Amino acid sequence: MRFGRRSTGFRLLIVFASLVLVAAGTLSVQVLQTHAAGQSSSGVAPNGLNELDCNGWSTKYRSVRPDMGGLCTDPIAVLNGKATRFLDNGWYVGHDEPSVKFISSASGSGNNMSYFMQLAVDPKAAPTIGPNGTTVSDYAELSPAPWFGLPICDAKSYPQNPCTPDSDSNSGEISNPNDAGSAFMELQFYPPGYTPFIDAPSCDATHYCAALTIDSLECTFGFATCNGACIEPVNFAYLQRDGKPAGPPSPQLTDVDTFTPNNQTLMMNQGDKLLVSIKDTRNGLKTTVVDLTTGQAGFMVASAANGFMNTNIADCTGTPFNFHPEYNTAQQQNQVPWAALEGGVLMQDELGHFEPCSSVTNQLGFTFSNNGQSFSDPQMYQTCNGSFEGPSSTGEGPCSLATFTCQNATTEGGGPCPTDNAATGALCEFSDASCFPAGPRPVTSNGKAETITWPIAGCEDNFFQNGDLDFDGSSYIADWPDGSPNHPSPFRYLGPFDAHGQPYPSIQFETDLAGSESFCNTATGAGCTAPPVGAAFYPFWTLGKHQPFGFGPKVCLWAFGNTIPGETTQSFGGDAQYGTPDVARYGGTLTSPVMANPQFSGGCGR
Repeated sequence: MRFGRRSTGFRLLIVFASLVLVAAGTLSVQVLQTHAAGQSSSGVAPNGLNELDCNGWSTKYRSVRPDMGGLCTDPIAVLNGKATRFLDNGWYVGHDEPSVKFISSASGSGNNMSYFMQLAVDPKAAPTIGPNGTTVSDYAELSPAPWFGLPICDAKSYPQNPCTPDSDSNSGEISNPNDAGSAFMELQFYPPGYTPFIDAPSCDATHYCAALTIDSLECTFGFATCNGACIEPVNFAYLQRDGKPAGPPSPQLTDVDTFTPNNQTLMMNQGDKLLVSIKDTRNGLKTTVVDLTTGQAGFMVASAANGFMNTNIADCTGTPFNFHPEYNTAQQQNQVPWAALEGGVLMQDELGHFEPCSSVTNQLGFTFSNNGQSFSDPQMYQTCNGSFEGPSSTGEGPCSLATFTCQNATTEGGGPCPTDNAATGALCEFSDASCFPAGPRPVTSNGKAETITWPIAGCEDNFFQNGDLDFDGSSYIADWPDGSPNHPSPFRYLGPFDAHGQPYPSIQFETDLAGSESFCNTATGAGCTAPPVGAAFYPFWTLGKHQPFGFGPKVCLWAFGNTIPGETTQSFGGDAQYGTPDVARYGGTLTSPVMANPQFSGGCGR
């Protein structure tokens, strides 16, 4: 059961950078829940509590972090060379990830890149709640994790074939039975304000932190066999000032310490300017963040020495492993064949994991103890009342942990769900959980009691389903960065730049949103749209002129959210930028045509 379950000023920046119940006739897939045949690997045996299925639906193990699903890679199932929605032991686990894909044929562009980034700043006023986008909003309400993505070699991931690191001999083709085993790396940044990270989106009340995550998929080609006990194992480690993980990063041994920042975790202030580098090393992929504002730096190497492991499909045991980038170049076809996003070198913003509430009801609670590790957050609830649900309305839930029958379930656009059973794989919002009240509440982590305070009540929508599937929460209201003092500033980006300091010549916009829409037929593309039905707003990528250091000429920077008066110069048609369903691969992903990189080809405008 689940409860067990990334000019002078311009030259300066260049220097820094160099440094199922599926609607509309789509094909449904029931992933096999039996273990793959074969002998034990004699690898590292899993603890009973771990992250061998970051979606939380393992048939055998409990999850340390039950809300990890929103930060997992969104898989697709590939049958007879065609892709459809993926069900993890019968549960739909897709979510909403609008992205920019950067494309280059230059050697090294697929395994060594750097970005300049400025973190968002929340409004000075405390967050408030109200209908129709009139709230004061924090960034953590809008997105749990902007991130950068990259394909990774893992011979023990789908389709269970050898992989040559840093090589374009790995094809990335979903219909190729001989394709290399692929995993998906995300370098994620977590906005502040809503702790603790074990069951909430923030790692700190006031600071940002970042983590290196690598998701694999324990299925054979064509999804003939998947191990339901460890379908999507995830390696997780915060970026640390000393480079040593806060706790075991491997899927088998993940514990409370893994998700609890310590005194070496890199903490960043809102508005800090960062240099982000992602590059291969002899011992594995290294991600580094240099905080140009404070002078501090943090890094993490995905190495066996640091406790990273890949996973044996036969018995879920782990083997210490150095993870390396999969490709040499960032050509369009160089992607992870089982991922909904067509990545790629990606810049992304996660959506659909917060609803503000006037109050929360239907207590659920979250408590565990395993292998000397323990955690208790008893004031976890299931249902959001008021706010975007309506001034006197009750949201979705509760659901039974015994039968998974649910009350008040809704689907895209807010209509009633065709079933009350959350375990059917239906594209419905069955419960608002995990939900937490405003104000102080007691939490105990590894025997240490503390008081956690949220500024407002809110729900994460990713316990009984993965995301806000009726599209009425904070991500789908116009509370995004738009220059208003009641909304946060945007994340701003320059780059990426490849190993030789050169920009990527081409880009492509994409979003895997449509796979989570109940009206979307992923085979034909019918009903697959951005924005989804029910959303009052859908955010988009822009370019604009900004002074990131507060002096010198303005430079052209990417941002995400809404247009900002006096800054935005190009919005690429707003939601139209995401293009059309890519039915040749997977209709649940919308993609634009490939275009010249506008950040460096005059597309920034005035």
